[in-house]
Amino acid sequence: MATVSSTEVFVTGVGVVSCLGGTAGEFWAGLDAGASRPVPVPGLSDRVPDALAYRAPDGPSGDAGDPGDPRGRATGFALRAAREAVADAGLSPEHTADMAVVIGTAGGDGGVREGRVPAGGNWRTPFSVAAAVGGAFGSFGTNISVSNACAASGYALSVAVDLIRRDEVDTVLVGGAEGLAWVPLAAFDRLGAADPEVCRPFDARRRGTVFGEGAAMLVVQSARAAADRPVYGRVQGTAWSCDAHHPTAPDLGGSQLVRVARDALAEAGSGPDGIGCVIPHGTGTPHNDELEYRVLREVFGERVAELPLFSLKAFIGHTAGASAAFAAVGAALMARHGRIPANAPVRHPDPACPVWLPQTPTPLPPAPHRSGILINAYAFGGSNFTMVFGGER
Repeated sequence: MATVSSTEVFVTGVGVVSCLGGTAGEFWAGLDAGASRPVPVPGLSDRVPDALAYRAPDGPSGDAGDPGDPRGRATGFALRAAREAVADAGLSPEHTADMAVVIGTAGGDGGVREGRVPAGGNWRTPFSVAAAVGGAFGSFGTNISVSNACAASGYALSVAVDLIRRDEVDTVLVGGAEGLAWVPLAAFDRLGAADPEVCRPFDARRRGTVFGEGAAMLVVQSARAAADRPVYGRVQGTAWSCDAHHPTAPDLGGSQLVRVARDALAEAGSGPDGIGCVIPHGTGTPHNDELEYRVLREVFGERVAELPLFSLKAFIGHTAGASAAFAAVGAALMARHGRIPANAPVRHPDPACPVWLPQTPTPLPPAPHRSGILINAYAFGGSNFTMVFGGER
């Protein structure tokens, strides 16, 4: 085996709960099968008829994620995905006792707050998700919750990478989790920012986003911890920025979005020509998609016309604070399978953002030739994240 630097960070396990199913295998199979569709939200749709969401399956009765579980849906999804990721990485209780836990979430178990106050009157907060996962594995060392809106799990990934590169830990369980709640869904509908049909990024008739729920978790490890394990690939570079332009609206100039992409590429030691696929933020809102195209055009130049994008939110909706973690798991699975799944059909291409969304499966070039996968995640408040993932050891 080739000698690797102790600062390199590898993905050795993944776990997913999404609208496509309750495992990473079902997630990948669902991407292969084609686009899913959102469904009415029980209880809310009586008051807000256009309120749709990509709902994840409930857990078995009595398991975390069961609708009656007082811990909340986000916590339940996180626990289920975390167990899968830890098992996938082959971690023993000795490993999990020493691992760090870093989880990003925007609303956490907000649905619990809307329905009832749990016994004892304690309100659930976004921070309780990371605490529950750390407690479940007996990981009582470094437990960190990140909650800066829809870039939360992206920032969590950067924190996890930094913990390993600073030699503070060898293993981190990192990801994101969200459970549907009525308030954000109703608020987006009232703002006119929710599409009443389907999440359709880069479609000229898009009318807003559609939220999804679930959890995506990854086990990331140092080179020494991953030396004898199968790996999905390597986190080559991460970066974040904040433009602080407006509480909700993006900065249409896009300078900080260009900066964060270039910083991630620089940390990865890869120029734009090393990227073979982009998983965009691509929410389906008019401003986001057009702005993201202009950013990609600035970063990749004329090559953007032939650079394949995979529009993940067309399959699972906008999973808010968990969206970057879902994209990271998607990138790991693409690297493992050596291909990019076919995109959901774009029925009305938008000339203002003429990205290439391949409609058939596309081979991912083998390392080191254009094998990198670039991931974007943007958030309210101007928080921006980009990661570069490579399939090679």
